[in-house]
Amino acid sequence: MRDINKILKKGEGLTVEFKKATNKLPDNLFETVCAFLNRNGGEIVLGINDNKKIEGINEDKVNTLCKQISNLSNNPQKLNPSFLLFPETLEHKNKKLIYLFVPSSSQVHRCNNKIFDRSVDGDYELKTNEQIKNLYNRKNILYSENLIYPYLKEEHFVPGIVEKTRKIIKINRSQHSWNNLSDSEFFVTSGLYRTDLSENKEGFTMSALLLFGRDEIIQSAIPHYKIDALLRKKNLDRYDDRENIRCNLIDAYDKLMTFTEKHLSDKFYLEGTQRISLRDAIFREIIANMLIHREYTNAFPSSFIIYNNMVETKNANKPVFIGQLFPGKFEPFPKNPNIAQIFTQMGLSEELGTGVTNVFKYSQAYSGNSNIVFEENDIFICKVPIKAENVTENVTENVTENVTENVTENRLNIILKEISKSPDISYDQLSKKLKVARMTIYRDIEKLKKQKKIKRVGPDKGGYWKVNE
Repeated sequence: MRDINKILKKGEGLTVEFKKATNKLPDNLFETVCAFLNRNGGEIVLGINDNKKIEGINEDKVNTLCKQISNLSNNPQKLNPSFLLFPETLEHKNKKLIYLFVPSSSQVHRCNNKIFDRSVDGDYELKTNEQIKNLYNRKNILYSENLIYPYLKEEHFVPGIVEKTRKIIKINRSQHSWNNLSDSEFFVTSGLYRTDLSENKEGFTMSALLLFGRDEIIQSAIPHYKIDALLRKKNLDRYDDRENIRCNLIDAYDKLMTFTEKHLSDKFYLEGTQRISLRDAIFREIIANMLIHREYTNAFPSSFIIYNNMVETKNANKPVFIGQLFPGKFEPFPKNPNIAQIFTQMGLSEELGTGVTNVFKYSQAYSGNSNIVFEENDIFICKVPIKAENVTENVTENVTENVTENVTENRLNIILKEISKSPDISYDQLSKKLKVARMTIYRDIEKLKKQKKIKRVGPDKGGYWKVNE
Protein backbone atom coordinates (compact mmCIF):
# COMPACT_ATOMS: atom_id res chain seq x y z
CA MET A 1 0.00 0.00 0.00
CA ARG A 2 1.31 3.46 -0.92
CA ASP A 3 2.25 5.63 2.05
CA ILE A 4 0.28 8.83 1.36
CA ASN A 5 1.61 10.47 4.52
CA LYS A 6 5.14 9.99 3.23
CA ILE A 7 4.22 11.50 -0.14
CA LEU A 8 2.45 14.42 1.56
CA LYS A 9 5.49 15.04 3.74
CA LYS A 10 7.73 15.06 0.69
CA GLY A 11 5.49 17.65 -0.96
CA GLU A 12 5.32 18.79 -4.56
CA GLY A 13 8.59 19.08 -6.44
CA LEU A 14 10.57 17.54 -9.26
CA THR A 15 9.03 14.07 -8.84
CA VAL A 16 5.76 14.68 -6.95
CA GLU A 17 2.56 16.39 -8.14
CA PHE A 18 -0.84 16.82 -6.42
CA LYS A 19 -3.97 17.56 -8.44
CA LYS A 20 -7.56 18.29 -7.54
CA ALA A 21 -9.99 15.87 -9.22
CA THR A 22 -13.37 15.71 -7.52
CA ASN A 23 -15.50 14.63 -10.48
CA LYS A 24 -13.23 14.81 -13.55
CA LEU A 25 -9.61 14.57 -14.62
CA PRO A 26 -7.60 17.80 -14.44
CA ASP A 27 -7.14 19.43 -17.85
CA ASN A 28 -3.36 19.51 -17.41
CA LEU A 29 -2.94 15.95 -16.07
CA PHE A 30 -1.22 14.63 -19.18
CA GLU A 31 1.06 17.64 -19.38
CA THR A 32 2.48 16.43 -16.06
CA VAL A 33 2.56 12.81 -17.26
CA CYS A 34 4.45 13.97 -20.35
CA ALA A 35 6.88 16.03 -18.26
CA PHE A 36 7.59 13.12 -15.89
CA LEU A 37 8.17 10.75 -18.84
CA ASN A 38 10.59 13.24 -20.38
CA ARG A 39 12.47 13.93 -17.14
CA ASN A 40 13.07 11.58 -14.17
CA GLY A 41 9.62 10.06 -13.68
CA GLY A 42 7.45 10.81 -10.65
CA GLU A 43 4.30 10.29 -8.61
CA ILE A 44 0.93 11.94 -9.20
CA VAL A 45 -1.86 11.87 -6.61
CA LEU A 46 -5.34 12.94 -7.69
CA GLY A 47 -7.70 14.19 -4.99
CA ILE A 48 -5.22 16.50 -3.22
CA ASN A 49 -5.01 20.22 -3.88
CA ASP A 50 -1.84 22.33 -4.11
CA ASN A 51 -2.04 23.14 -0.40
CA LYS A 52 -1.80 19.43 0.49
CA LYS A 53 -5.45 19.40 1.54
CA ILE A 54 -7.02 15.99 0.87
CA GLU A 55 -10.34 16.68 -0.82
CA GLY A 56 -10.79 13.21 -2.30
CA ILE A 57 -12.58 12.02 -5.42
CA ASN A 58 -16.30 11.36 -5.75
CA GLU A 59 -16.61 7.62 -5.07
CA ASP A 60 -18.97 7.16 -8.01
CA LYS A 61 -16.35 8.63 -10.36
CA VAL A 62 -13.20 6.76 -9.28
CA ASN A 63 -13.51 3.76 -11.62
CA THR A 64 -14.52 5.98 -14.54
CA LEU A 65 -11.51 8.26 -14.04
CA CYS A 66 -9.14 5.27 -13.80
CA LYS A 67 -10.45 3.92 -17.11
CA GLN A 68 -10.11 7.36 -18.70
CA ILE A 69 -6.45 7.56 -17.58
CA SER A 70 -5.68 4.12 -19.04
CA ASN A 71 -7.46 4.92 -22.32
CA LEU A 72 -5.88 8.37 -22.72
CA SER A 73 -2.39 7.06 -21.96
CA ASN A 74 -2.88 4.68 -24.92
CA ASN A 75 -4.22 7.42 -27.18
CA PRO A 76 -1.47 8.93 -29.41
CA GLN A 77 -3.69 11.96 -30.01
CA LYS A 78 -3.30 12.80 -26.31
CA LEU A 79 0.13 11.33 -25.53
CA ASN A 80 2.55 10.56 -28.34
CA PRO A 81 4.24 8.10 -28.26
CA SER A 82 1.60 6.49 -26.06
CA PHE A 83 2.70 4.99 -22.72
CA LEU A 84 0.36 2.67 -20.85
CA LEU A 85 -0.31 3.84 -17.28
CA PHE A 86 -1.74 1.78 -14.41
CA PRO A 87 -3.73 3.99 -11.99
CA GLU A 88 -4.19 2.72 -8.42
CA THR A 89 -7.17 3.54 -6.18
CA LEU A 90 -6.24 4.42 -2.60
CA GLU A 91 -8.23 5.37 0.49
CA HIS A 92 -6.94 7.86 3.04
CA LYS A 93 -9.01 9.19 5.94
CA ASN A 94 -12.19 7.82 4.33
CA LYS A 95 -11.51 9.65 1.07
CA LYS A 96 -10.77 8.14 -2.31
CA LEU A 97 -7.57 9.03 -4.15
CA ILE A 98 -5.96 7.94 -7.42
CA TYR A 99 -2.22 7.29 -7.49
CA LEU A 100 -0.10 7.23 -10.65
CA PHE A 101 3.53 6.18 -10.84
CA VAL A 102 5.06 7.53 -14.06
CA PRO A 103 8.53 6.17 -14.89
CA SER A 104 11.18 7.97 -16.87
CA SER A 105 10.89 7.02 -20.54
CA SER A 106 13.57 6.39 -23.17
CA GLN A 107 11.54 8.39 -25.69
CA VAL A 108 10.65 12.04 -26.10
CA HIS A 109 6.89 12.37 -25.52
CA ARG A 110 4.40 15.02 -26.61
CA CYS A 111 1.08 15.97 -25.05
CA ASN A 112 -1.37 17.51 -27.51
CA ASN A 113 1.60 17.86 -29.87
CA LYS A 114 3.59 19.91 -27.32
CA ILE A 115 6.75 18.75 -25.50
CA PHE A 116 6.81 19.27 -21.73
CA ASP A 117 9.68 18.94 -19.27
CA ARG A 118 9.77 19.09 -15.47
CA SER A 119 11.48 21.34 -12.94
CA VAL A 120 11.02 21.83 -9.19
CA ASP A 121 8.54 24.59 -10.06
CA GLY A 122 6.32 22.33 -12.17
CA ASP A 123 5.78 21.53 -15.85
CA TYR A 124 6.97 23.76 -18.66
CA GLU A 125 6.74 23.58 -22.43
CA LEU A 126 9.90 23.25 -24.53
CA LYS A 127 9.60 25.78 -27.35
CA THR A 128 13.07 26.26 -28.81
CA ASN A 129 15.03 23.88 -31.03
CA GLU A 130 17.93 24.03 -28.59
CA GLN A 131 15.77 22.89 -25.66
CA ILE A 132 14.33 20.01 -27.69
CA LYS A 133 17.78 18.99 -28.98
CA ASN A 134 19.13 18.88 -25.41
CA LEU A 135 16.25 16.61 -24.36
CA TYR A 136 17.01 14.17 -27.21
CA ASN A 137 20.69 14.19 -26.23
CA ARG A 138 19.82 13.37 -22.62
CA LYS A 139 17.62 10.45 -23.68
CA ASN A 140 20.30 9.03 -25.98
CA ILE A 141 22.88 9.03 -23.19
CA LEU A 142 20.49 7.41 -20.70
CA TYR A 143 19.08 4.56 -22.81
CA SER A 144 21.30 2.45 -25.06
CA GLU A 145 18.25 0.75 -26.61
CA ASN A 146 17.73 4.04 -28.50
CA LEU A 147 20.89 3.52 -30.56
CA ILE A 148 19.88 3.96 -34.21
CA TYR A 149 21.05 1.57 -36.95
CA PRO A 150 20.40 3.55 -40.18
CA TYR A 151 21.04 0.51 -42.41
CA LEU A 152 18.79 -1.88 -40.50
CA LYS A 153 15.74 -2.75 -42.63
CA GLU A 154 12.61 -4.85 -42.19
CA GLU A 155 14.19 -7.48 -44.46
CA HIS A 156 16.70 -8.09 -41.64
CA PHE A 157 13.91 -9.23 -39.30
CA VAL A 158 12.85 -12.86 -38.83
CA PRO A 159 10.09 -13.46 -41.42
CA GLY A 160 6.64 -13.20 -39.85
CA ILE A 161 7.85 -12.15 -36.38
CA VAL A 162 6.36 -8.64 -36.50
CA GLU A 163 3.01 -10.05 -37.63
CA LYS A 164 3.18 -12.70 -34.87
CA THR A 165 3.98 -10.05 -32.24
CA ARG A 166 1.16 -7.77 -33.33
CA LYS A 167 -1.35 -10.67 -33.35
CA ILE A 168 -0.40 -11.56 -29.78
CA ILE A 169 -0.83 -7.91 -28.71
CA LYS A 170 -4.23 -7.79 -30.40
CA ILE A 171 -5.35 -10.96 -28.60
CA ASN A 172 -3.97 -9.73 -25.27
CA ARG A 173 -5.19 -6.12 -25.62
CA SER A 174 -8.01 -6.04 -28.13
CA GLN A 175 -8.68 -2.32 -27.62
CA HIS A 176 -5.06 -1.17 -27.86
CA SER A 177 -4.47 1.83 -30.13
CA TRP A 178 -1.54 0.04 -31.81
CA ASN A 179 -3.93 -2.47 -33.38
CA ASN A 180 -5.21 0.10 -35.88
CA LEU A 181 -1.77 1.23 -37.05
CA SER A 182 0.19 0.17 -40.10
CA ASP A 183 3.51 -1.57 -39.43
CA SER A 184 5.47 1.62 -40.12
CA GLU A 185 3.22 3.60 -37.74
CA PHE A 186 3.56 0.83 -35.13
CA PHE A 187 7.37 1.00 -35.31
CA VAL A 188 7.39 4.77 -34.76
CA THR A 189 4.71 4.84 -32.03
CA SER A 190 6.35 2.02 -30.04
CA GLY A 191 9.76 3.72 -30.22
CA LEU A 192 11.37 1.04 -32.40
CA TYR A 193 11.98 3.50 -35.25
CA ARG A 194 13.32 6.91 -34.27
CA THR A 195 14.45 10.21 -35.64
CA ASP A 196 17.43 11.68 -33.80
CA LEU A 197 17.26 15.45 -34.19
CA SER A 198 20.61 15.96 -32.45
CA GLU A 199 22.51 13.87 -35.03
CA ASN A 200 20.12 14.29 -37.97
CA LYS A 201 19.61 10.56 -38.59
CA GLU A 202 16.75 8.11 -38.44
CA GLY A 203 16.17 4.37 -38.52
CA PHE A 204 15.35 1.24 -36.57
CA THR A 205 16.82 1.09 -33.07
CA MET A 206 18.72 -1.48 -31.05
CA SER A 207 15.42 -2.42 -29.37
CA ALA A 208 13.91 -3.31 -32.78
CA LEU A 209 17.01 -5.30 -33.70
CA LEU A 210 16.92 -7.28 -30.45
CA LEU A 211 13.18 -7.92 -30.58
CA PHE A 212 12.86 -8.94 -34.24
CA GLY A 213 16.31 -9.39 -35.84
CA ARG A 214 17.61 -12.53 -37.51
CA ASP A 215 20.38 -14.28 -35.57
CA GLU A 216 23.21 -13.35 -37.94
CA ILE A 217 22.10 -9.70 -38.10
CA ILE A 218 22.03 -9.41 -34.30
CA GLN A 219 25.49 -11.01 -34.08
CA SER A 220 26.92 -8.64 -36.70
CA ALA A 221 25.77 -5.60 -34.70
CA ILE A 222 26.11 -6.95 -31.12
CA PRO A 223 28.66 -9.82 -31.38
CA HIS A 224 28.84 -10.36 -27.61
CA TYR A 225 25.08 -10.96 -27.29
CA LYS A 226 24.17 -14.42 -25.99
CA ILE A 227 22.32 -16.10 -23.15
CA ASP A 228 23.68 -19.28 -21.58
CA ALA A 229 20.98 -21.55 -20.14
CA LEU A 230 22.67 -24.27 -18.07
CA LEU A 231 21.59 -27.24 -15.96
CA ARG A 232 24.12 -27.91 -13.16
CA LYS A 233 22.69 -30.53 -10.86
CA LYS A 234 25.33 -33.28 -11.23
CA ASN A 235 28.22 -31.76 -13.13
CA LEU A 236 28.80 -28.49 -11.25
CA ASP A 237 32.03 -27.62 -13.09
CA ARG A 238 30.45 -27.76 -16.54
CA TYR A 239 26.81 -28.67 -17.10
CA ASP A 240 24.32 -31.53 -17.54
CA ASP A 241 22.40 -29.70 -20.26
CA ARG A 242 22.91 -26.44 -22.14
CA GLU A 243 21.03 -24.09 -24.45
CA ASN A 244 23.20 -21.42 -26.11
CA ILE A 245 20.69 -18.72 -27.09
CA ARG A 246 21.64 -16.07 -29.66
CA CYS A 247 18.27 -15.35 -31.23
CA ASN A 248 15.89 -12.38 -30.93
CA LEU A 249 14.26 -11.67 -27.56
CA ILE A 250 10.77 -12.86 -28.55
CA ASP A 251 12.11 -16.32 -29.43
CA ALA A 252 14.64 -16.23 -26.56
CA TYR A 253 11.77 -15.92 -24.09
CA ASP A 254 10.15 -19.07 -25.50
CA LYS A 255 13.44 -21.00 -25.46
CA LEU A 256 14.14 -20.09 -21.82
CA MET A 257 10.61 -21.01 -20.73
CA THR A 258 10.94 -24.36 -22.56
CA PHE A 259 14.29 -24.99 -20.85
CA THR A 260 12.66 -24.25 -17.49
CA GLU A 261 9.71 -26.58 -18.16
CA LYS A 262 12.14 -29.32 -19.21
CA HIS A 263 14.18 -29.25 -15.99
CA LEU A 264 11.91 -27.89 -13.24
CA SER A 265 8.86 -29.69 -11.88
CA ASP A 266 5.55 -27.99 -11.19
CA LYS A 267 3.06 -28.56 -8.39
CA PHE A 268 -0.68 -28.33 -7.92
CA TYR A 269 -1.70 -24.89 -6.61
CA LEU A 270 -5.02 -23.09 -6.36
CA GLU A 271 -5.33 -19.32 -6.23
CA GLY A 272 -8.91 -18.92 -5.11
CA THR A 273 -10.73 -21.40 -7.35
CA GLN A 274 -8.28 -21.14 -10.26
CA ARG A 275 -5.36 -23.51 -10.74
CA ILE A 276 -2.13 -21.76 -11.73
CA SER A 277 1.35 -23.00 -12.55
CA LEU A 278 3.66 -21.80 -9.78
CA ARG A 279 6.69 -22.60 -11.89
CA ASP A 280 5.44 -20.45 -14.77
CA ALA A 281 4.23 -17.65 -12.47
CA ILE A 282 7.72 -17.33 -10.95
CA PHE A 283 9.99 -17.96 -13.91
CA ARG A 284 8.11 -15.98 -16.51
CA GLU A 285 8.91 -12.99 -14.29
CA ILE A 286 12.57 -14.00 -13.88
CA ILE A 287 13.05 -14.59 -17.61
CA ALA A 288 11.21 -11.43 -18.66
CA ASN A 289 13.33 -9.45 -16.17
CA MET A 290 16.53 -10.89 -17.69
CA LEU A 291 15.57 -9.90 -21.21
CA ILE A 292 13.94 -6.55 -20.51
CA HIS A 293 16.45 -4.97 -18.12
CA ARG A 294 19.78 -6.17 -19.51
CA GLU A 295 22.35 -3.55 -20.56
CA TYR A 296 23.06 -4.82 -24.08
CA THR A 297 26.10 -2.62 -24.74
CA ASN A 298 27.95 -4.49 -21.96
CA ALA A 299 29.77 -7.65 -23.07
CA PHE A 300 29.21 -9.49 -19.78
CA PRO A 301 27.54 -12.82 -20.70
CA SER A 302 23.99 -13.34 -19.50
CA SER A 303 23.32 -16.65 -17.74
CA PHE A 304 20.35 -18.68 -16.50
CA ILE A 305 21.57 -21.59 -14.35
CA ILE A 306 19.48 -24.30 -12.68
CA TYR A 307 21.17 -25.89 -9.64
CA ASN A 308 19.84 -28.53 -7.24
CA ASN A 309 18.52 -25.97 -4.79
CA MET A 310 18.05 -22.74 -6.76
CA VAL A 311 17.98 -20.93 -10.09
CA GLU A 312 20.54 -18.15 -10.50
CA THR A 313 20.60 -15.50 -13.21
CA LYS A 314 23.28 -12.90 -13.96
CA ASN A 315 22.92 -9.93 -16.27
CA ALA A 316 24.89 -6.87 -17.25
CA ASN A 317 23.11 -3.92 -15.67
CA LYS A 318 23.04 -0.14 -15.50
CA PRO A 319 22.17 0.22 -11.78
CA VAL A 320 19.93 2.98 -10.47
CA PHE A 321 21.20 2.24 -6.95
CA ILE A 322 23.30 -0.46 -5.28
CA GLY A 323 21.74 -3.08 -3.02
CA GLN A 324 19.01 -5.63 -2.47
CA LEU A 325 15.50 -5.15 -3.88
CA PHE A 326 12.51 -5.97 -1.67
CA PRO A 327 8.81 -5.71 -2.57
CA GLY A 328 7.40 -2.26 -1.85
CA LYS A 329 10.80 -0.85 -0.87
CA PHE A 330 12.03 0.43 -4.23
CA GLU A 331 10.73 2.48 -7.11
CA PRO A 332 10.93 0.52 -10.40
CA PHE A 333 13.08 2.08 -13.11
CA PRO A 334 12.89 0.82 -16.72
CA LYS A 335 16.32 0.00 -18.20
CA ASN A 336 14.89 -0.61 -21.72
CA PRO A 337 11.39 0.92 -21.70
CA ASN A 338 10.63 0.20 -25.38
CA ILE A 339 11.50 -3.49 -25.05
CA ALA A 340 9.59 -3.61 -21.74
CA GLN A 341 6.52 -2.05 -23.34
CA ILE A 342 6.41 -4.67 -26.12
CA PHE A 343 6.70 -7.49 -23.58
CA THR A 344 3.96 -5.96 -21.41
CA GLN A 345 1.55 -5.50 -24.32
CA MET A 346 2.16 -9.12 -25.39
CA GLY A 347 1.33 -10.31 -21.87
CA LEU A 348 4.84 -11.73 -21.33
CA SER A 349 5.44 -9.47 -18.34
CA GLU A 350 3.40 -7.48 -15.87
CA GLU A 351 3.37 -3.82 -14.93
CA LEU A 352 6.80 -2.40 -14.15
CA GLY A 353 7.94 -3.42 -10.66
CA THR A 354 5.46 -6.27 -10.13
CA GLY A 355 7.95 -9.00 -11.08
CA VAL A 356 9.80 -8.85 -7.75
CA THR A 357 6.50 -8.86 -5.85
CA ASN A 358 5.18 -11.89 -7.74
CA VAL A 359 8.35 -13.92 -7.21
CA PHE A 360 8.23 -13.27 -3.45
CA LYS A 361 4.49 -14.01 -3.46
CA TYR A 362 4.73 -17.48 -5.02
CA SER A 363 8.18 -18.72 -3.98
CA GLN A 364 7.21 -20.01 -0.54
CA ALA A 365 4.34 -22.04 -2.01
CA TYR A 366 6.58 -23.43 -4.78
CA SER A 367 9.69 -24.38 -2.84
CA GLY A 368 8.91 -23.93 0.86
CA ASN A 369 11.69 -21.35 0.88
CA SER A 370 11.62 -17.56 0.52
CA ASN A 371 15.37 -16.87 0.57
CA ILE A 372 15.25 -14.80 -2.60
CA VAL A 373 17.97 -12.44 -3.83
CA PHE A 374 17.47 -9.55 -6.25
CA GLU A 375 20.81 -7.74 -6.15
CA GLU A 376 21.07 -4.43 -8.04
CA ASN A 377 24.67 -3.72 -9.06
CA ASP A 378 26.76 -3.46 -12.24
CA ILE A 379 25.89 -7.13 -12.58
CA PHE A 380 22.27 -7.83 -11.63
CA ILE A 381 22.05 -11.13 -9.73
CA CYS A 382 18.87 -13.03 -9.03
CA LYS A 383 18.67 -16.21 -6.91
CA VAL A 384 15.37 -18.05 -6.51
CA PRO A 385 15.09 -21.24 -4.41
CA ILE A 386 13.53 -24.35 -5.93
CA LYS A 387 13.61 -26.50 -2.80
CA ALA A 388 13.33 -26.02 0.94
CA GLU A 389 16.51 -24.86 2.65
CA ASN A 390 18.24 -27.42 4.91
CA VAL A 391 18.95 -25.71 8.20
CA THR A 392 22.20 -27.66 8.63
CA GLU A 393 23.95 -30.39 6.66
CA ASN A 394 23.24 -32.97 9.38
CA VAL A 395 19.57 -32.19 9.91
CA THR A 396 17.05 -33.96 7.73
CA GLU A 397 14.22 -32.28 5.83
CA ASN A 398 11.81 -33.63 8.45
CA VAL A 399 13.47 -31.64 11.21
CA THR A 400 11.13 -30.71 14.02
CA GLU A 401 9.98 -27.19 14.72
CA ASN A 402 11.90 -27.07 18.02
CA VAL A 403 15.19 -27.98 16.36
CA THR A 404 14.60 -25.30 13.71
CA GLU A 405 14.05 -22.70 16.44
CA ASN A 406 17.29 -23.78 18.17
CA VAL A 407 19.26 -23.50 14.93
CA THR A 408 17.83 -20.01 14.34
CA GLU A 409 18.68 -18.96 17.91
CA ASN A 410 22.25 -20.23 17.49
CA ARG A 411 22.58 -18.30 14.26
CA LEU A 412 21.36 -15.10 15.95
CA ASN A 413 23.99 -15.52 18.66
CA ILE A 414 26.72 -16.01 16.07
CA ILE A 415 25.58 -12.87 14.24
CA LEU A 416 25.78 -10.90 17.51
CA LYS A 417 29.34 -12.11 18.07
CA GLU A 418 30.37 -11.25 14.51
CA ILE A 419 28.86 -7.76 14.82
CA SER A 420 30.66 -7.26 18.16
CA LYS A 421 33.96 -8.10 16.48
CA SER A 422 33.29 -6.15 13.25
CA PRO A 423 30.59 -3.44 13.64
CA ASP A 424 30.80 -2.56 9.92
CA ILE A 425 30.29 -6.13 8.73
CA SER A 426 27.96 -6.41 5.71
CA TYR A 427 25.01 -8.68 4.93
CA ASP A 428 27.09 -10.44 2.27
CA GLN A 429 29.98 -11.06 4.66
CA LEU A 430 27.60 -12.53 7.26
CA SER A 431 25.95 -14.65 4.57
CA LYS A 432 29.33 -16.17 3.59
CA LYS A 433 30.46 -16.73 7.18
CA LEU A 434 27.25 -18.49 8.21
CA LYS A 435 26.75 -20.19 4.83
CA VAL A 436 23.12 -19.11 4.52
CA ALA A 437 21.26 -16.97 2.02
CA ARG A 438 21.48 -13.19 2.23
CA MET A 439 17.70 -13.04 2.77
CA THR A 440 18.10 -15.26 5.85
CA ILE A 441 20.64 -12.80 7.27
CA TYR A 442 18.30 -9.91 6.49
CA ARG A 443 15.45 -11.57 8.42
CA ASP A 444 17.78 -12.41 11.34
CA ILE A 445 18.98 -8.81 11.53
CA GLU A 446 15.36 -7.63 11.59
CA LYS A 447 14.67 -10.03 14.49
CA LEU A 448 17.67 -8.73 16.43
CA LYS A 449 16.54 -5.14 15.88
CA LYS A 450 13.00 -5.96 17.08
CA GLN A 451 14.52 -7.64 20.14
CA LYS A 452 16.50 -4.38 20.64
CA LYS A 453 19.75 -6.33 20.78
CA ILE A 454 21.33 -4.24 18.01
CA LYS A 455 20.77 -0.90 16.33
CA ARG A 456 22.06 0.78 13.22
CA VAL A 457 24.19 3.89 13.60
CA GLY A 458 24.40 6.07 10.51
CA PRO A 459 23.21 5.26 6.97
CA ASP A 460 23.01 1.78 5.44
CA LYS A 461 26.09 2.55 3.41
CA GLY A 462 28.90 3.94 5.55
CA GLY A 463 27.26 3.31 8.94
CA TYR A 464 27.83 0.51 11.45
CA TRP A 465 26.05 -1.82 13.87
CA LYS A 466 26.02 -1.35 17.62
CA VAL A 467 25.28 -4.19 20.06
CA ASN A 468 23.10 -3.02 22.94
CA GLU A 469 24.31 -4.06 26.38
